[in-house]
Amino acid sequence: MVKKTSIKIGILVLCFVLTSVSLHRFYVSVTEINFVPTKKEIQITSRYFIDDLNNSLEKKYKTKFYLGSSKESEEQLTYLKKYLADNFSIKVNVKAKDMIFLTKEIEDDVMICYFKIKDVPKINTLELKNTVFFDFISEQQHITHTQIGSVKRSILLTSDNAEELLKY
Repeated sequence: MVKKTSIKIGILVLCFVLTSVSLHRFYVSVTEINFVPTKKEIQITSRYFIDDLNNSLEKKYKTKFYLGSSKESEEQLTYLKKYLADNFSIKVNVKAKDMIFLTKEIEDDVMICYFKIKDVPKINTLELKNTVFFDFISEQQHITHTQIGSVKRSILLTSDNAEELLKY
């Protein structure tokens, strides 16, 4: 009797753990920043979950979004570009720089966005600020990998620490 009760409790605990794990999502984006001195430009690749993009943009702009689907529109892409520009910025050597949105592609449930920053002859410092999704997903984290010359660095930006200054 005790053995059967222990087994039932064990199964209930296992079900609870498995259920709670499946309900909890991991909110993360990954960005790679590489300096190409021969082109005097910074190349940026950011990966975001499509459903997080659509949900956040819907909350921000109060309209339905279909990014990454056949229903995606040019207007939605314009909103995406504005949202990313408003929430992700880079200063090079203490000067704000415009990131040029180049294109995007879809890989499974992830949207990969490509940017570049032109006319960068040298990098002494990079100041990164990334608040994408923070208004809507407090658990969001942004992992950022940089390669400037031979120096590789990785940082984690969160809603509590959305900015980081890197020296090279």
